[in-house]
Amino acid sequence: MTEKILNNHTLEQLPASVTRPGYDRNAVTPGIVHLGTGAFHRAHQARYTEEVLENGETGWGIIGSSLRSPTVRDQLAPQDYLYSLVEKGNDGEKIRVIGCIQDLHVAPESPRALLDTLARDEIRVVSLTITEKGYCHDPATGNLNLDHPDIRHDLDNPQAPKSALGFIVYALRERMEKGLPGFTLLSCDNLPSNGKLLEQMVSGFARAVDSGLAQWVAENTSCPCTMIDRIVPATTDADRDALEKTLGVRDNAAVMAEPFTQWVVEDNFVRGRPGWEKAGVTFVDDVEPYEWIKLRLLNGCHSLLAYSGYLAGFETVADVMAEPAFAALAKQFLANEASAAVEAPEGFDLQHYQQQLLERFSNRALRHRTWQIAMDGSQKIPQRWLGTLRHQLENGGAIDLLTFALACWIRYVGAEDDAGKPIEVSDPLAVELKALCDRHRDTPRELADAFLAYTPVFGSDLRYNQRLQEALTNWLTTLGSQGVLKSVRMQMQTSVA
Repeated sequence: MTEKILNNHTLEQLPASVTRPGYDRNAVTPGIVHLGTGAFHRAHQARYTEEVLENGETGWGIIGSSLRSPTVRDQLAPQDYLYSLVEKGNDGEKIRVIGCIQDLHVAPESPRALLDTLARDEIRVVSLTITEKGYCHDPATGNLNLDHPDIRHDLDNPQAPKSALGFIVYALRERMEKGLPGFTLLSCDNLPSNGKLLEQMVSGFARAVDSGLAQWVAENTSCPCTMIDRIVPATTDADRDALEKTLGVRDNAAVMAEPFTQWVVEDNFVRGRPGWEKAGVTFVDDVEPYEWIKLRLLNGCHSLLAYSGYLAGFETVADVMAEPAFAALAKQFLANEASAAVEAPEGFDLQHYQQQLLERFSNRALRHRTWQIAMDGSQKIPQRWLGTLRHQLENGGAIDLLTFALACWIRYVGAEDDAGKPIEVSDPLAVELKALCDRHRDTPRELADAFLAYTPVFGSDLRYNQRLQEALTNWLTTLGSQGVLKSVRMQMQTSVA
């Protein structure tokens, strides 16, 4: 193995098959700050922005930030903020070096530096991938949680905030005080109406600071809704080792992704925007139909496969899909339940989309771990499953596989798989959810009732739905006696018959 790393000096030594920045990186000036510069951002938004720079729009460089850990900065800085994007499909891979990131702040090390950058006049877009948890909201109500520890801290420490909301609002206050315009806030997280949610959270925080500031923020910012879609698994050491053999240099910041990528954006920007449409972004007046399709079909099915597959002992989604009963389960879930709760935009082929999803989930080159997808379920399933479930209950539609999915999630947060092995549950409500499981583990009806009454996830409207109670109880009983794999095989045999 070579000790050389990817950077400006080694860029020209890469194999000819590797795509490299074709623009002068020294001529690029920043126009975007991105909060949460993890793997997804680098595989998705940064990839589109790279195309913009290639097209000659040099005023849209990205300054990244991490609100928690220095890991990504420590990977990127020695590499002059260059990294490889590896698109992996069943038919091979393509490698592209991305150069649009110019710098990266680690907020806990210097919150003042990030505030100063956000307050700079040339910053016209602030984008975010901070996950559901980063919005500090109550998923059941959608309101800002003013009792969240980070929010309480930020209201008391305006010069050293911790949350994305604190950085945004205090930077906007500084821009207001300097007589500078605001900026566009662009949520790129997997949340329905993510722009509206972000606007509500920013507004709520600004009101808690000062009513005059809240009014200025409302008049000088916009929060377009977006729909983002690309499967980006965590990069492993094995991935980095294999890439090093190909490149001849080490890339510690490489990201892996599937070939498919999609970005739909509401065209509502207060100070101009990059020409992302030339890179394949779809700009629309209303993102909602696209986001519901993505959340309820792709994300809903992905979570279904993750929880059930993990409990059954499968490491990756492709492993799950290689089992015929699970492949049939996914197909049936998409066709009979998830697709019934969405309305396709004009010209959108919903059946073709479902087939694309099944093919993407079966991508053997993309080792997307079921455990990774299963993280933070309490924050995800209200959007991924419960909206579909409510639609189906209201309209007399099928709920069999939705309740199967919920039963799998409940068993998952009980922290033990079907083989009796402990599960490391990564979820902000993990302790409370496991306590529910521990109290009612041996009585499926009580377990179903306890979870449906848990308002932080389920709200208050599902608790007394008899049809839902019975279906969830039946699945918890079946899974407890048969396990997931046998239950899925039996279910699919019954469906075929």
